[in-house]
Amino acid sequence: MNKKSFFKNKNIIITGGTGSLGRELVSYFIKEKFPFKKIIILSRDELKQSEMKSFFPIINHKTLRFFLGDVRDKERLITAFEDVDFVIHAAALKQVEASEYNPIEFIKTNIIGAQNVIEAAIVSRRVQTVIALSTDKASSPINLYGATKLCSDKLFINANNMVGNSKVKFCVVRYGNVMGSRGSVLNNFLQQKKEGTLLLTHPDMTRFHITLKEAIEMIMWSMIKGFGGEIFIPKIPSFYIKDLARAVCEDCVIKVIGKKSGEKIHEEMISLSDSSNTYDLGKYYAVLPEYLLNKYEKKYLLVPKNFSYTSQNNKDFLSIRNLSEIIKKNFLK
Repeated sequence: MNKKSFFKNKNIIITGGTGSLGRELVSYFIKEKFPFKKIIILSRDELKQSEMKSFFPIINHKTLRFFLGDVRDKERLITAFEDVDFVIHAAALKQVEASEYNPIEFIKTNIIGAQNVIEAAIVSRRVQTVIALSTDKASSPINLYGATKLCSDKLFINANNMVGNSKVKFCVVRYGNVMGSRGSVLNNFLQQKKEGTLLLTHPDMTRFHITLKEAIEMIMWSMIKGFGGEIFIPKIPSFYIKDLARAVCEDCVIKVIGKKSGEKIHEEMISLSDSSNTYDLGKYYAVLPEYLLNKYEKKYLLVPKNFSYTSQNNKDFLSIRNLSEIIKKNFLK
């Protein structure tokens, strides 16, 4: 069965659907002519929904639906999930620095919101799969945002133990920095370029890089292939933030301003403690709970002992030239 026929006449909802990923998902579904019956965008911002409706006019895209709601509101989610087959949970508060000063708000959205999505999906009796989007900051977190996403990941993985008679399965997709997404460092550098000075927090800082297209392909693959309980992680390149700065503006002054509150110098997607349950799937890794090991051990190999996957120890790094080409191709049109 190909991936399009898998979704034929099905309904899918994207929480936080007016964000960068949600918009790109909708574009992808439309461009690739996915045969969904309904594509539902759930978000709490009526202005962003209005702007998205203007970009994707309903008269031309009759499968689209827009649903105002907040993942903090379980009753609203139960209503939203009523006829839904697939859920992509992208709603989250994401800014690291903001999480340090507004911790309760992050807990309400990222943890209680995750609980509400889980309970609404189970109650619906129709939802088949929930894909929850995570972040590299959820592995060995040092900031509150990462801690809330780690808790969210654990909730979704362990939700597979509490589905009862429901057929729903829960998987997590964890990936790194999406260049050009809202609030990304690239956007900051492109703005600062106009003033001639780029602000760098630390000269050795590294990050993972994934494109929106790669993230979407991974989400759809996980939705079809996941048994429920996996944390799927892509094999993607890293880059130095200072190299990104040079790729944006070779002649600009680079000013080191120091780490922000809660910021890591290097990011991590698989920790040493997770390596004993991590399998190499080829294009992706999968961190597994104990109950899934027998589904993977005959087909795939465990990662080496004492393995970890960080933006610092990655074997694949983007050069300044690589970064410059990515920027020119995707952000300077």
